[in-house]
Amino acid sequence: MVKLIGIPYDNNSSFLKGPALAPARIRLMDKEGSANPFAENGLEIKEGIAYQDAGDIFFDDGRPEKAFASIKQAISQLLAADHKVLSLGGDHSVSYPVIDAFADKYKNLHVLHLDAHGDLYENFDNNHYSHASPFARIMEQGKIQSLTQVGIRTLNTHQKEQAKKFGVRITEMRDFNLDFIQRLSSPLYISLDIDVLDPAFAPGISHHEPGGMSTRQLLDILRQINIPIVGADIVEYNPVRDVHNMTAMVAYKLMKELIGKMNE
Repeated sequence: MVKLIGIPYDNNSSFLKGPALAPARIRLMDKEGSANPFAENGLEIKEGIAYQDAGDIFFDDGRPEKAFASIKQAISQLLAADHKVLSLGGDHSVSYPVIDAFADKYKNLHVLHLDAHGDLYENFDNNHYSHASPFARIMEQGKIQSLTQVGIRTLNTHQKEQAKKFGVRITEMRDFNLDFIQRLSSPLYISLDIDVLDPAFAPGISHHEPGGMSTRQLLDILRQINIPIVGADIVEYNPVRDVHNMTAMVAYKLMKELIGKMNE
């Protein structure tokens, strides 16, 4: 059964705070939202049926080094019991310790990163742990087998150099197609930044980056992945910027679809 865990942490957000509020708001949609609990593959996504909620990670020290140690420890404990894990963030910096824990468990781990941004900065705003840098930290470790990034539409010279340095496979949004799915390998981890979607579909994000994919395009990506998904995260939803919980419902929908896929 899939374990769900919240990571209410946004100390490494470079622009706006708010993603720390996301786990609670996404869960609220299961109770107060307008949708039923079924995923599109026909599975009922209810606690005790398709997943178990492990609650939120508590942070008694917000400094990144301490917070990341708490995150990795919590995820490692779930993985030690052979659970698949879906985490709800939080800013994207939390994906670094989460994937670090997964890479210790799965020595041949592959990562699919869906995002408007490459998050490959060597050092953004003098913050080694910035939410703009998690995949630089991950690739520096050399613990994952491959990184595939899809939906990117903000590559600058530095991030292009970083991608080349680390051998990252990128499908930019301007060249979007589904060919990359056939090149994915298992065991697969999916890191899903809500801002991979165009702001028209997900206004509740900190960094509005026009030109993104539709919700249906994103769902089609998930639907067509036919290899084992061992874990995933949903990050960068910012309730402070949301409109009538529109993005909360999108995040809840994605939560259901990911849990559904991980239970196949």
